[in-house]
Amino acid sequence: MDRRDFLRSCSAATALWAGRPLSSLAFAPGGAGFNQEIFVLISLRGGMDGLHALGPLGNADYAAARPAELRVTDPTGLVLKNAPAGLALHAKAAPFKELYDAGRLALVHACGLTNGTRSHFEAIDLMEKGLPKAQNLRTGWLARYLAAAGGPAAPPLGAVASSGELPRSLLGYGPAVSVPSVGEFSVQGDPRLAGLLRSLYQGSTPMHLAAQTALAAVRTVQGKLPKNTNGEASEYRTNAPYPTEWYANDLSQALKNLAQLIKLDVGLHVATVDFGGWDTHEGQAYRFPQLLEALARAVTAFYNDLAAYHPRLTVGIMSEFGRRLRANQSNGTDHGHGNVMWLLGQNVAGGRVYGPWPGLATDQLDNRVDLAVSTDYRTVLGEVLVKLFKTNSLPQIFPEFAPRPWLGVVKN
Repeated sequence: MDRRDFLRSCSAATALWAGRPLSSLAFAPGGAGFNQEIFVLISLRGGMDGLHALGPLGNADYAAARPAELRVTDPTGLVLKNAPAGLALHAKAAPFKELYDAGRLALVHACGLTNGTRSHFEAIDLMEKGLPKAQNLRTGWLARYLAAAGGPAAPPLGAVASSGELPRSLLGYGPAVSVPSVGEFSVQGDPRLAGLLRSLYQGSTPMHLAAQTALAAVRTVQGKLPKNTNGEASEYRTNAPYPTEWYANDLSQALKNLAQLIKLDVGLHVATVDFGGWDTHEGQAYRFPQLLEALARAVTAFYNDLAAYHPRLTVGIMSEFGRRLRANQSNGTDHGHGNVMWLLGQNVAGGRVYGPWPGLATDQLDNRVDLAVSTDYRTVLGEVLVKLFKTNSLPQIFPEFAPRPWLGVVKN
């Protein structure tokens, strides 16, 4: 390969590690390695309206604050057993109701960040760093867990974002990689380029280590991908009914991509998925049902697609904050506070709504306008970390967090 061909091929391969913040490149392995659990965290970007997804039927304060199209209404509401205050799911969340009734899905309402911010940027930053307030800490909570648990044998694809970039929760864990498309996860260009790059990046600087991580991840995936007769990656095939409507396709593709990666058995331990569009200041009656239907159908298809992995697969769903109780004048809702958090899996004590329900009367609301947060979101994530991941590093993962007795949302 001459210099010109080499540089041309390099330009096609740069995307493997370009854009990775320098703060995410340093990594010192800690523990003995990851266990076999798989945790997938889906972040609903924009602030999902938890009171539209899971609302109290027959509640006068709820009915007075919102028009019917912005709340769960009878008879379309899916009434849940073991739920306080007559809480019912929105009709578009019917697939979740089936998982709930089967004991696989648990809900935690009035959950979230306790400092009351209504800023998307601040709330996402704090939640993904696992902090109660702004601090000079650049690493994410998942990164701190992974660094504490990982060891020399940690697999190169132990932490994956099924998207084009890493979320803040994984910043600080150098081996984390973004894999937006398993079939295209390769060094593009001349077939000899991968070997040349491996020989070039043999140093110990953060950039060398980042390149080594990326190349090891590519080599692992390419070695496991089934190939067609032309030596190209075969298209992923599944019978799971992922939704294909335009409003669901992005989430379906991200989850289908992740299901394929999990089935390759590359050692995936933690994965993240983003699903945006939930900032419903206006037109919520039209947009929200589509988003909720996409979420329920895509996540259910993903879970069913991975039936063989149910004994060790857990899915968490959360958003940076909820919406205000009272609707605005644009047929929408503005930034609020308390929200609903979802946990799905065989190891989840499903079929229940957890957490104290604070109520929707004016004097029960946070600042007299928002559903109050009665459960810190870290209580749910902390229970996953301790009971499923068996971590003993919770004080380092969640600084300034003193867990109360666990909710019991994860089976012992």
